[in-house]
Amino acid sequence: MLRPLAALLLLATPSIAQTAAGPAAPRLRPALQEVLDRVRGDRTPGAQATVVLADGEAIALVSGVADRDTPMPMPVSGRLLAGSTGKTFFAALALQLVREKKLDLDAKVATLLGEEPWFARVPNAKDVTVRHLMQHRSGVMRYELSKPFLRALAEQPDHLFTPVEEIAFVLDETPRFAAGEGFEYSDTNYVLLGLVLERITGTTCYAEIERRFLRPLELRDTVPSRGRRIPGLVQSYAGANNPFGGRDAMLVDGELPFDPGFEGAGGGFASTATDLATWTKALWDGNVLDGVRNEALDAPEAPLGPKTRYGLGVIVNETPLGRALGHDGWFPGSMSIARWFPDAKVAVAVMVNSSSDRRLPRDLLGWLVELATIAAERPAAAPDER
Repeated sequence: MLRPLAALLLLATPSIAQTAAGPAAPRLRPALQEVLDRVRGDRTPGAQATVVLADGEAIALVSGVADRDTPMPMPVSGRLLAGSTGKTFFAALALQLVREKKLDLDAKVATLLGEEPWFARVPNAKDVTVRHLMQHRSGVMRYELSKPFLRALAEQPDHLFTPVEEIAFVLDETPRFAAGEGFEYSDTNYVLLGLVLERITGTTCYAEIERRFLRPLELRDTVPSRGRRIPGLVQSYAGANNPFGGRDAMLVDGELPFDPGFEGAGGGFASTATDLATWTKALWDGNVLDGVRNEALDAPEAPLGPKTRYGLGVIVNETPLGRALGHDGWFPGSMSIARWFPDAKVAVAVMVNSSSDRRLPRDLLGWLVELATIAAERPAAAPDER
């Protein structure tokens, strides 16, 4: 069923902040648009990309369509599920608590959650630290891809799985490795982290993230990904072999096949490329992580690709433009990636409404590098524009 035209037109209307064009936009937009159209090709129905320059000027781009069954272009302000790129919000909350002397990164998680009746059954329960969780070095395996969890999700699509219910899928399992002695990417780490943060703050992580980050930075298009109907969510495609929900088109009559809220602190947000690029610049070039930025960037090597390290909720890549700091995200039907390039002083984010091309995740960083290169090599402003 097609979306009502009025709703699509509303989605296609960007906010004032997103359309505000500075002096660089007219010069850069054609070249940036050519890159986005070319790299998208026929690999995904639609894409969003936003480049944020050193002075904060944002250039938002779209390519392709929001829905394969309609000619409506991908909207600048249409939301997509951001997947693990949302971990950066939870990591930033943790790091601010470190700055406030309310959280010790090297504290044993058992000192914070040890009174929970289930905690002793968590793999490596006695040895895991907060730092281990944030760096995916706890030895605790993924719940979200386990067959028992996927079966439970299919049987209870309207159920909002709680963190404790999710952790139950890994209790009593043999650790992948001793705490701190290896790396395995696992949303379970951040689900546990979320419980730690809520124990310290006395409120939900979502409430703290809204108060500390979303409202001050005016990230109005970033919302918790909870419920089978998320306002402004555009259609996305997971491919024929989607293990989550078993269907390609993720929206049917505007409804997802399950409640995505199970992701929680493992990601947990729907957003736009503009919000993600704005947030990424604020993280690494703003004051969000003042005093704890270097701690976050203490990043051991990680098996996530060549010349790649993983810090405290941040992927660090070495690229032709120097270091790139940010995160990637995958959720059935959509993918996201955002990076800050310190040498070029440019933040770039891309979101696509397809997750069916298994080659695409490793290529998205190349898309960002191409876009950032154009922005970094922008010609000097004419005298009357200075």
